[in-house]
Amino acid sequence: MAMGKRRRQGQQPLFISTAELREPPAHPYYQAVNALLASHGFDDWVEEACQKYYAAEMGRPSLAPGVYFRCLMIGYLEGIDSERGIAWRVADSLSLRSYLGIPLNEGTPDHSTLSRTRRLMDLERHQRVFTWMLKVLAVRGLVSGKTVGIDATTLEANAALRSIVRKDTGKGYDEFLQALAQASGIETPTREDLARIDKQRKNKASNDDWQNPYDPDAKITKMKDGRTHLAHKAEHAVDLTPGSAGAVLAVTLQPADAGDTTTWRETVEEACTQLHAVIADPVTHGHVHDKPVEELVEDKGYHSNETMADYQEIGIRSYVSEPDRGRRDWEGKEKERDAVYANRRRVRGARGKCLLRRRGEFLERSFAHCYETGAMRRTHLRGHENILKRLLVHVAGFNLSLVLRRAFGVGTPRGLQGLRAPLLGLLGTLRSALYRLRHHLRRWGTDPAETGTLAAA
Repeated sequence: MAMGKRRRQGQQPLFISTAELREPPAHPYYQAVNALLASHGFDDWVEEACQKYYAAEMGRPSLAPGVYFRCLMIGYLEGIDSERGIAWRVADSLSLRSYLGIPLNEGTPDHSTLSRTRRLMDLERHQRVFTWMLKVLAVRGLVSGKTVGIDATTLEANAALRSIVRKDTGKGYDEFLQALAQASGIETPTREDLARIDKQRKNKASNDDWQNPYDPDAKITKMKDGRTHLAHKAEHAVDLTPGSAGAVLAVTLQPADAGDTTTWRETVEEACTQLHAVIADPVTHGHVHDKPVEELVEDKGYHSNETMADYQEIGIRSYVSEPDRGRRDWEGKEKERDAVYANRRRVRGARGKCLLRRRGEFLERSFAHCYETGAMRRTHLRGHENILKRLLVHVAGFNLSLVLRRAFGVGTPRGLQGLRAPLLGLLGTLRSALYRLRHHLRRWGTDPAETGTLAAA
């Protein structure tokens, strides 16, 4: 074979026929995703659901809703945090072109098209896509909804602490410190003076007094790693019913400074809404539990007298870890006492311990997949509505991966690529075992080739 040489850069041909264009290679994982979506009629359904946002005759060429939602799912499947990064990845990958159905003679959507489409479509359309994905899981027996776990995590906001201003006066942080220094008698304060005054103050970063002018929804809070940032609070409701796949039934975005004992109600209501929508569909009716959210599993951050009493009042069996509060005084709190004792008895039972272990496995796994490997720990959007639109489709991509994980053993394209090393290792182990077996047979005086017990390696 003659050795080829690298061609020198010259003038590219002005015209090329489409017959000469080679079909882009298709990734087997994305082929499976498209086959799954096509089997449930996703494109026809989403085009009908989003029809009001598209003009029939006028306007510039738009982005098809099926392509738009697939692009946002790429953010989870490829671990890309921003819409700009998604646009770059799609433009660079031939397999993603094939996944989106974009021919080589057409351009891929840029980030401005993605962001404009997101702004034009309302939050309800994104929630309906999330519900549609839950119905796909229900048809395949991966959703029950009887036992639900709730937990929350913080997402770093697209806003800087140095930009915060006072709510009452609109002054920046440095300007506010200079006013305090001048009020204390320092006419021209230095940086050391400002730092000393700031160190002596209490409640220096209160959300009641400060806000970011560019993202008022972002709140000052302490992150998981101990740093202080402007952040948002994402709360998941995950199906923990034994035998289920751990699907996320609902996701809500709330202020980061809101306590767990106050945010659970919105998440439970959203989970009930999603499950009732699945039950109401004739196709998926009977595939989920008739009474959604019959049992609730949470960590000790959700435990309080009022919360336990509320669960008992609305008919939810709670399995909530109880913090060590020492000896309690229950005088005049008989209702709360009975609810706390009932929860304590359930948690200490065999079923309670099993459900708490499932909470640690499946709830934390959804956070790890969506926000660590899924790269949504830091948001690049501002405003709860904008962030929640992206978050709903991102988590819908996680639910979609559960179907493929159950069918093929892998949930992301990177997981499929990672199968190569274990397979090669398994083949190497089998080859070594065959060599050792043949060696032992020769020592016993038996020729494998003559007896036919083992083929030559």
